[in-house]
Amino acid sequence: MKVKRYKKVNKNLRFFINNFGFRQPFQVLIDGTICYCALNNKINIADNIPRYLQGEIKLLTTQCAIVEMESLGSKLNGALLVLKQYAVHKCGHEGKPISGSKCFLSMLGKSNPNHYIVGTQDRDLQDKVRGIIGVPLLYLHMKTPVLEKPSDISIKASVSRLSAVGASEAKALEELKVKNGLLLSNEKPKRKKKKGPNPLSCKKKMKKPGSNSTISKKEGQPEVEKKKRKRVKISQHIREALLQNKNY
Repeated sequence: MKVKRYKKVNKNLRFFINNFGFRQPFQVLIDGTICYCALNNKINIADNIPRYLQGEIKLLTTQCAIVEMESLGSKLNGALLVLKQYAVHKCGHEGKPISGSKCFLSMLGKSNPNHYIVGTQDRDLQDKVRGIIGVPLLYLHMKTPVLEKPSDISIKASVSRLSAVGASEAKALEELKVKNGLLLSNEKPKRKKKKGPNPLSCKKKMKKPGSNSTISKKEGQPEVEKKKRKRVKISQHIREALLQNKNY
């Protein structure tokens, strides 16, 4: 199996393991349509599907699916023999068998509590399975088994479960704080205020040259007074002596 294909099936299977509790051995419900397709393409379901899912599996069918194949005539005897090789799972319709698709849907219920993987080529059944939460869909594309990506309804259910778990954890944390005296029962937990932008990261506004603000500041500033020189007083007789020396 190619690496890309392995990663894809592993990702899809991991989704159901993490969100809906699927575990090995995986239970795969098989109907007559996928057996007929496998027989025409010369595929051994019991070998290929475990190798494709990279894990242990249980291939299961129901009495309703077997009875339906028997009623379709001798042309499907080969597919019927393949179907009868798998373990017959109790479906609750043993007394009054119904169609294989209705039987599978009744076993899935609204949320697939028993973690079945449905293997079918029936297009109508495939569409109905996509509308049920947490059901992996398996089918054959020519000679290759394909595990379809999770349906939209399964993805939405997983998101809502995660949000519910987050809310319950927050509530449990508050109760624990109240119990330990870190938070009063009537006190609401403090919310962090939104901080403004970092002033160091903000650019300063550039002042335009020759703007009025710069001129007004210069005009408004007090003028610096110049320091006056102190005059030294000279006595009269020293002044006369200095003048006489100049004349000489």
